[in-house]
Amino acid sequence: MAHTRQLPALTLEAAKVIVAAAEAYAAGKGWPMAIAVVDAAGGLILFHCLDDTQPASQDVSVAKARTAARFKRPTKALEDMIAGGRTAFLSVAGACCLEGGLPIEAAGRIIGAIGVSGMASSQDGEVAKAGLAAFAPQ
Repeated sequence: MAHTRQLPALTLEAAKVIVAAAEAYAAGKGWPMAIAVVDAAGGLILFHCLDDTQPASQDVSVAKARTAARFKRPTKALEDMIAGGRTAFLSVAGACCLEGGLPIEAAGRIIGAIGVSGMASSQDGEVAKAGLAAFAPQ
């Protein structure tokens, strides 16, 4: 049909694999983390919060994931842009410009994202990368 298209989508099973890998990495480091996986539109698919994670990190992890999915880039790129002087970007509603959000790609399209929060932003980024490394699009 000319009015529809077939797009890859992130499954719950894939989200479970991603979160399990991120959680294992964080636990191995002793880092309390909140981990969120969203679909391409930013809708929450899966959320895990390790014991002793600060409560604020729950919302921040989801915000990082949504930002990475909706802006189709790592949240670190936005953080770097602001650090480089483009402070006007801070006025964009709903954007979380801290490292720890990574888009998830399949078939050349962003199909979702992972967001991690709980430690320093660079450590959040490490955990997000560990989770993303477990994703193998089919």
